[in-house]
Amino acid sequence: MKTIVFHPTKENQGSVIETCAQIIREGGLLGIPTETVYGLGADALNETAVRHIFEAKGRPQDNPLIIHVPDATWLVRYCKDVPESAYRLAERFWPGPLTMILPRKQIVPLQTTGGLETVGVRCPNHPLTLAVIAAADVPIAAPSGNTSGRPSPTKASHMLQDMDGKIEGILDGGDCAVGVESTIIDLTVQSPRLLRPGGLPLESLREVLGEVTVDKAVTSKLKEGEKPKAPGMKYRHYAPKAPVTVVTGAPEKSAAYIAAHLAVADGVICFDEFAPLFAGHTVHRLGSAADKLAQAQHVFDALRTFDDTDVPAIYAQCPDDTGLGLAVGNRLKKAAGFHIVDVGYD
Repeated sequence: MKTIVFHPTKENQGSVIETCAQIIREGGLLGIPTETVYGLGADALNETAVRHIFEAKGRPQDNPLIIHVPDATWLVRYCKDVPESAYRLAERFWPGPLTMILPRKQIVPLQTTGGLETVGVRCPNHPLTLAVIAAADVPIAAPSGNTSGRPSPTKASHMLQDMDGKIEGILDGGDCAVGVESTIIDLTVQSPRLLRPGGLPLESLREVLGEVTVDKAVTSKLKEGEKPKAPGMKYRHYAPKAPVTVVTGAPEKSAAYIAAHLAVADGVICFDEFAPLFAGHTVHRLGSAADKLAQAQHVFDALRTFDDTDVPAIYAQCPDDTGLGLAVGNRLKKAAGFHIVDVGYD
């Protein structure tokens, strides 16, 4: 199979959108841009097409997929017992990096939901993908467009590295603005529960919902036999080839720890201010220690770029848990298989 990369322009955008929608309608696989990361999309209602997503990614079948819709009016098509809180969240944060877990209607196949009676739904903030969904007139199931276990793609070229020859096409919508996947909130439980931190901070959810609990999978591994309710909860994600050690705590202390423990050939992911400490090593910068958005935009690039090197190990500074720092830290810790050193803040 030849994978076509579509580069829409002002002149050809209409025909590109229709061609991409046709790929979805006919059961094909399409790389789609969002504000978070690139997704590997297929018709969420077509079990065969959805199965091909799992095959292309090498994704475990019990890892549920998120379905993407163009607006909140589509919620009643695919979800039952939609709470009023879902519409309040959609009004405030859609289009945007928020996925809501809701009870599924029978029209959504269990193949899409990983065997669950719930489904994750979001409205992505990217005009090209919204146009493709509307033109196809079906929800698009789309996990991140990488081989399972690899860092998620934030550029069309990243996705092509993993999916060339496996899928029909990739719609190039430019670099992703947020850089980490969507925040996932479970609205099927008594107290709304954060299942995955992402591009929408926990603090913003609490402004609308009040108390939001944080699932234990955000900070630790699920136990053997536990079934994930949302993508990214169970399996090791975002991992480069070299083992990663994440160092949490005050930036000055984490930088000093890394400098003291680095072997000669090891690589470093660090905040901009501390890069000079690691001269002579392969270094990828996250952005300033105070700039959580920059860190979110750069974290997957940093992890993925190390695969083009021969570093035997990687040390990474980790932001605190406020704002987007919770999501950035979650991605780094999953890349490390939760191999964490905490140097504290005192």
